[in-house]
Amino acid sequence: MKKISVPDMMCENCVKHITNALTEAKLTFQVSLEDKTVSVDGCDNCVKTAMSELEDLGFTPVVQE
Repeated sequence: MKKISVPDMMCENCVKHITNALTEAKLTFQVSLEDKTVSVDGCDNCVKTAMSELEDLGFTPVVQE
């Protein structure tokens, strides 16, 4: 799983928006509000899709190495 840092994820409402968007994009993922991360299971294209969805929601995601 690739971790994406989402430093501007602040509340459960953010988690809900992220969950809805990534579910609609048919991705396998886990959201952690505590760590402010989204873990995406899949290929690089899945990570790019997740990044795009997060940016569309107004977040500033950063892929963690």
